[in-house]
Amino acid sequence: MAQIHTEQRFEDAIEAHLLANGYVKGEKRHYDRATALDTHQLLTFINESQSKRWAKLASQYGTQVEARFIARVVKELEARGTLSVLRHGITDLGVHFDLAYQRPAHELAPEVLGDYKKNRLSVTRQVAYSLTNSNEIDLVLFVNGTPVASAELKNPLSGQTVQHAIRQYQKDRDPRELLLGFKKRCLVHFAVDPDLVSMTTRLAGDQTEFLPFNRGEGDGAHRSAGNPVNPNGYKTAYLWEQVWQKDAWMDILGRFIHLQKADPEKPSSPELVIFPRYHQLECVLKVEAAARATGSGDRYLIQHSAGSGKSNTIAWLSHGLFRLHDATNNLLFDSVIVITDRRVLDRQLQNTIYQFEHKQGVVERIDKHSAQLAAALKAGRRIIITTLQKFPLVIDKVADLADRSFCVIVDEAHSSQTGEAARKLREVLSGGEAAEDATEEPEGDFEDELADAILAPRKNLTFVALTATPKAKTIEIFGTKDAEGKPRAFHLYSMRQAIEEGFILDVLQNYTTYKRSGAWSRSRSVRTPRSNPTEPTSPSPDS
Repeated sequence: MAQIHTEQRFEDAIEAHLLANGYVKGEKRHYDRATALDTHQLLTFINESQSKRWAKLASQYGTQVEARFIARVVKELEARGTLSVLRHGITDLGVHFDLAYQRPAHELAPEVLGDYKKNRLSVTRQVAYSLTNSNEIDLVLFVNGTPVASAELKNPLSGQTVQHAIRQYQKDRDPRELLLGFKKRCLVHFAVDPDLVSMTTRLAGDQTEFLPFNRGEGDGAHRSAGNPVNPNGYKTAYLWEQVWQKDAWMDILGRFIHLQKADPEKPSSPELVIFPRYHQLECVLKVEAAARATGSGDRYLIQHSAGSGKSNTIAWLSHGLFRLHDATNNLLFDSVIVITDRRVLDRQLQNTIYQFEHKQGVVERIDKHSAQLAAALKAGRRIIITTLQKFPLVIDKVADLADRSFCVIVDEAHSSQTGEAARKLREVLSGGEAAEDATEEPEGDFEDELADAILAPRKNLTFVALTATPKAKTIEIFGTKDAEGKPRAFHLYSMRQAIEEGFILDVLQNYTTYKRSGAWSRSRSVRTPRSNPTEPTSPSPDS
């Protein structure tokens, strides 16, 4: 690829790739500043995908149908926000309209897949968005005429970097503008240069904080912030080639972005639009692709540092795996079981899944007794949240389940639990057959015992273990062998990268020793880590 020397050439390259891969070119003249919609794309999508419904609405509104319909869309966007409108549509005079179609989890319903292909994703350059000034945003991405993302582009070769784009959002982009208002139109804003990407979901003037949205550079514990050299183009090409790719982008809008309500018990907690950080998105998609390709029975070790946002990663994994189908369109797992002691995850997971599926009862929290868990397993509840301590008594209550397939997601695999419970977990889910050498359980923490409990692989049982600091034994049991035959984490977000990106503290920074009363003591200065507008700001197990 020829070297890009100007911001305009950078825009050209991104737009050209998107247009060559299914996007439609948006025209500036079709953008309506008063409604912050591309009305041409919106009406074209409605007429092409729902012509009979449109004819019914037109019979009631007559020549005013376009103006009245757009007014209804604007009213719903103001009341419910972009996510809800795109996922659940609107109703006008008793006629329901879908504002976007999500890709089906399988190919058993060709008409649903046909609807999905009618989506019109468009990219518009230099969008003049304000009614009071002539400011323009470099790129805006639309889905069927509704704006979902903005991007400011900079080029170091012309003297500006991603930091200049961030300051432009902070200083020159008024969050009171309709296009930029929180959750009502654009859901995420990207600052981009050829080397780095940052993003935010809430503009707040000088208080706007962007988060790194980069792949990380290097391997293992030495993996650092930033992006690796791309032999085929620019370091940040993954943004428009992978993240903004049509199917991937619709997937993110459909089941990754979610609205986290303010905590009623904490009046100061803000409402948040959660957009996945790059390592979260990559991890979930990688696990799903592997499970789809190889089926049930594998083990995946997710080594994500503190500060990685594991609660959200688990929520996305749970949702993705419970609806995952194999190449023959068969559901891969009967139930996804999340083992955790995090109370915050119970509520968060249920609320998140409800936004995606809009169904109550998908997630069941086991908070009473083993009979409750047994009933949930027998009933085939899709996602079950429980603690390991509840498993030992379940074997007496559950019938043979060997003909069913389970995915077990273990949160923080080093938490202290008993080996008997871990052995019973495998015994219950594999149909009552315990390990031959498990008659006596040695003392040890849960990470040791869980590894012992799954030494014998079970085709109907898939394990996904998340931990920040896995032991050598855990890596050996859960790890994926590399080209040299050495076990490695299936996916890694290193402590070094988390420190460099500002999500956790470097405990060795300003670390000093001093002698007091004949004994050596140690101390360190403390600095404040990055606050995160797309994660809970109150203390949590992820902090």
